[in-house]
Amino acid sequence: MPTPLVVSEVAKTFTMHLRGGTRLPVIANVNFAATAGQCSVLGGPSGAGKSSILKMVFGNYSVDTGQILVKHRDQVIDLARAEPRQILEVRRETIGYVSQFLRVVPRISALDIVAEPLAQEGVEMEDARARAADLLSRLNLPEELWALPPATFSGGEQQRVNIARGFITSHSILLLDEPTASLDAQNRDVVIEMIEEKKRAGTALLGIFHDEDVRTRIADHVIDVSKFSARELAA
Repeated sequence: MPTPLVVSEVAKTFTMHLRGGTRLPVIANVNFAATAGQCSVLGGPSGAGKSSILKMVFGNYSVDTGQILVKHRDQVIDLARAEPRQILEVRRETIGYVSQFLRVVPRISALDIVAEPLAQEGVEMEDARARAADLLSRLNLPEELWALPPATFSGGEQQRVNIARGFITSHSILLLDEPTASLDAQNRDVVIEMIEEKKRAGTALLGIFHDEDVRTRIADHVIDVSKFSARELAA
């Protein structure tokens, strides 16, 4: 499927329960497609709704109206209407996600955190750890840290663990939320290389990149989220 992800006429409103149930429209009439082998970037000013769109595609946020169509196995699923069980299945097999923050179980080593997605796919743990070690080495995380829980790592070190975990699988769709924000120039270049490799493998990538240099180097096209702003449309 050349377009494994299609977002059609999506709208989202947040309800402010601590402010008497005030409803805050965020985005409306969101339409775009993510193409296999390309990196689509959500662009626009802060507060335009970029993170909200990414979280709706991953199923963290509900959708008021519209469709989020994903090619999963041999069928097309509307994640906007899918059951929680089905959303979890899609995350395991079809949609990967690199967030800005590493959320892990305490006392689990960095190596096992990265290897876990492959182990869940049925890969032998020894092989999964070997692949995890390759990625952590490539991202310049010192080997003496691999056996340690990343809770005490620096922000940049935690982000490299996060990136390795997100890139280790062969999901057909990969969501990227500021993956290079905490990285130095050397590791930013490594991530850019990894993104290009995913593109050559046919992965459809959808991301947010505030770093203009990174965005210029990896974006096949930029989706201007400001044109979907519910506040702009209402003005």
